[in-house]
Amino acid sequence: MTGKAIMIQGTGSDVGKSVLTAALCRIFVRKGYRVAPFKAQNMALNSFVTLEGGEIGRAQAVQAAAARAEPSFHMNPVLLKPREDTSAQVIVHGFPVGNLEAGEYIAYKKKLIPRVRESLDYLKENYDLVVIEGAGSPAEVNLREHDLVNMATAFEANSPVLLAADIDRGGVFATLVGTFALLEEKERNMIKGIIINKFRGQLERLKPGLEELEGLVKTPVTGVVPYYTHLRIPEEDTYLPQEKKKGEKDLEILVVNLPHISNFTDFDPLEEMEGVYLRYAVNPEEMGNPQALIIPGSKNTIEDLAYLWDKGWAEKIIAFAREGGLVAGICGGYQMLGREIVDVQGTESRIHRIKGLGLLNIKTEFYPEKVTCQAGGKVVATGDLVEGYEIHMGRTRLLEGVEPFLKLTWRGRESIEEFDGAIREDGQIFGTYLHGLFDQVSFRVKFINKLRALKGLSPLKEEGQLSQFQVWEKSFEGLADLVEESLDMDYISGLLSL
Repeated sequence: MTGKAIMIQGTGSDVGKSVLTAALCRIFVRKGYRVAPFKAQNMALNSFVTLEGGEIGRAQAVQAAAARAEPSFHMNPVLLKPREDTSAQVIVHGFPVGNLEAGEYIAYKKKLIPRVRESLDYLKENYDLVVIEGAGSPAEVNLREHDLVNMATAFEANSPVLLAADIDRGGVFATLVGTFALLEEKERNMIKGIIINKFRGQLERLKPGLEELEGLVKTPVTGVVPYYTHLRIPEEDTYLPQEKKKGEKDLEILVVNLPHISNFTDFDPLEEMEGVYLRYAVNPEEMGNPQALIIPGSKNTIEDLAYLWDKGWAEKIIAFAREGGLVAGICGGYQMLGREIVDVQGTESRIHRIKGLGLLNIKTEFYPEKVTCQAGGKVVATGDLVEGYEIHMGRTRLLEGVEPFLKLTWRGRESIEEFDGAIREDGQIFGTYLHGLFDQVSFRVKFINKLRALKGLSPLKEEGQLSQFQVWEKSFEGLADLVEESLDMDYISGLLSL
């Protein structure tokens, strides 16, 4: 039996499409259906590596978790990873095909239609229901001719569309009516329901407006979802991260907000920890007095390292380390901690050689082949089990005076015995290629307790701490309850003949 599909589109970016998609995935899974998320094309700084070794948007990995499904590159067949304002690395079916300028990509899109169709067909053949997420707005008239991800996908999937709008930002009725006005008739006919998202206030006062809206656009409002803050569901990464926690704090952890920062969701678990204030800083003048400093992943490591030197960040980080501060680097950040990064083939940058921060005695060289894999093992110093994924172009060689940080025991579906990362003898400087390091409770608690000990604070206990998966599970259930209560699920199920 061929699976059915339903699609969430929005009146614009950041209206909650990815979260509503996750909610529907969990709602229908709880009803006993095999469900898969799908987004034809995603532009994302945060990505995830599937067990196949393919790279997809982080949001689709989160939605797969909501659907209790193994993430696959078919769930996000086209991923764009921005490099500059007008160019991006294009990843198709999980693997990079090259770096394209915006004009080049528009011309290339025709070649992607069969790949998107292949992935959609695969999911519909292997699942009962595919919950599809759109991108931005379907009413961008300048993009209609080259659409791959909104109405083009809806027509291909023969999928009814639910149009979501964010009432919290204001102007919700105008954005909805304007969207319908700019769509062609065949596109308007695909929209079978409207979702008002992020509502604060009394529903009774909204009802007259909803009735007038339904009269104007001839489409029913299928639900109003309340604004919530208590559920920890990662959204798309359209915007760079801001301060994530305020209030009482024992420790401050600073993440350098690089111009090409990527996979900053690595640090979400830290903000869940008691007494931890996680902060992002763009300028070195904002550094303050943290207990730990983290250099995150980067989509353009060499140019971001040049930025650290140019803006004065490098001197600040080096001084912080000399004064006993704890410095960690993940992926590109790990490479920056070394003596030198070499890219003679121009794999990532026009800069072929650059001096590193010199905090770890390592050297990195870039190669055209990209490493994308899930991996796991243990921390050499403590024995803590960790797992995550690797996404990098460089290969790093350890020199004298450093020890490996991790001993990897598996990669993908294979058992291995390899070392990853590096750590200085005193443990104050370390780096690794493994994304997801802080998802694991045991390592995360030891990391925080090391910082607490430096401040003379009592240690936290592991008991009661949640892994990132457990945080997501709790949030998925709460989100599904909230959305199921807010939407007319009988009507939505009827659209699907379920």
